[in-house]
Amino acid sequence: MKIGFLGMGKMGETMARRILGAGHQVTVWNRHRSKAEVLVAEGAKVAATPAEAARHQDAVISMLFDDTANEEVLLGTDGALSGLDAGSLHISCSTISVALSQRLAREHASRGQLYVAAPVFGRPNVAADGKLWIVVAGAEDAVARARPVLGPMSRGVTVVGKEPSQAHAVKVAGNFLITMMIQSLSEVAVFGKASGIDPALLLETVNSALFQSPFYAAYSEVMLDPPASPGATVALGVKDLNLFLEAARAGEVHLTIAEKMADRFAEAIAAGLENADWAGGMLAAAELAAHRQVS
Repeated sequence: MKIGFLGMGKMGETMARRILGAGHQVTVWNRHRSKAEVLVAEGAKVAATPAEAARHQDAVISMLFDDTANEEVLLGTDGALSGLDAGSLHISCSTISVALSQRLAREHASRGQLYVAAPVFGRPNVAADGKLWIVVAGAEDAVARARPVLGPMSRGVTVVGKEPSQAHAVKVAGNFLITMMIQSLSEVAVFGKASGIDPALLLETVNSALFQSPFYAAYSEVMLDPPASPGATVALGVKDLNLFLEAARAGEVHLTIAEKMADRFAEAIAAGLENADWAGGMLAAAELAAHRQVS
């Protein structure tokens, strides 16, 4: 297939590389062209604009940071939707708001284009191994056309509905569970230190006894020994929580724990941890909060 790919961040570059490796023809675009050019040696073409990346493609994939970036790249001047042919497919792998996903569905319908939401679960190292889990929603024919593109990137796909925004709702709900997992692991680690117990041993013991979750084990390791180059930052956690709260408010749902987490993130940002690894940064914030409460 001929694929346009928008966004060459840590996730986007890795995902595009998987698609190239599967034999698809890929044209990439990034705001900073140099980041797109790293894939030229592997067979990718580089587009000057999002519209050019989308033009005459079977599908275009977007993997962009937030709602603002998606609105500019997809709907702005020389945006991808202006170049995407009628009948061609847009696959949104970005984590965006439910409201924006609904707007994109209307925009695509008005232009005769197909639209599938396919946000992904997994960090860049998981993407590099082609083991993302992808949540998909859209019309059956559009989802069928998306599968050959999603396959090289994933270990599994869950189709959650026919309205694309349903996939983005699942994504922000899943990210909220990650938020709470990180927060609970952080507070247990702080408790362990205060009790004279090695936090790594405490978390390993509890996970082995109760959860037996590779996810808990992986995040515990990242939290206690953050990578030099974060796979996800505290700022990303803030963005994801805000998307979850925004969708909850739109659905007239009151979520008390999620609202409390907004305060925890505010404390982390105030402590200068915005660009720290999400897991490691929230552990540092939990330690600061624990000692502040005691004093």
